[in-house]
Amino acid sequence: MKADNAREIVKILLMKENISVSKLAEMLSTPQKKMYQQTLSAKLINGTLKVNELIAICKLLNYEIEFKKLV
Repeated sequence: MKADNAREIVKILLMKENISVSKLAEMLSTPQKKMYQQTLSAKLINGTLKVNELIAICKLLNYEIEFKKLV
C-alpha cells in the first residue's frame, strides 16, 4: 500500500474493510471518551490525526505499520 498521508492510509483501509468513517468513529469510542464522525473526518481532512490515533485505527482493523529503509 502506498500513501502519502494518514488520510489516504485511512481511506484505503476503510475501503478494503468496507467500513464507513461513522463506523470507525464508533469503533474508536470508549466508555470514557466518544469519538464523533465529524471529529474524525475533520482530523483526516485537516491532517491533524495523531500517530497514536493512526496506530489505534490500524490495530482495530487488524493492520500494522511497518517501516522500511529506502535504498
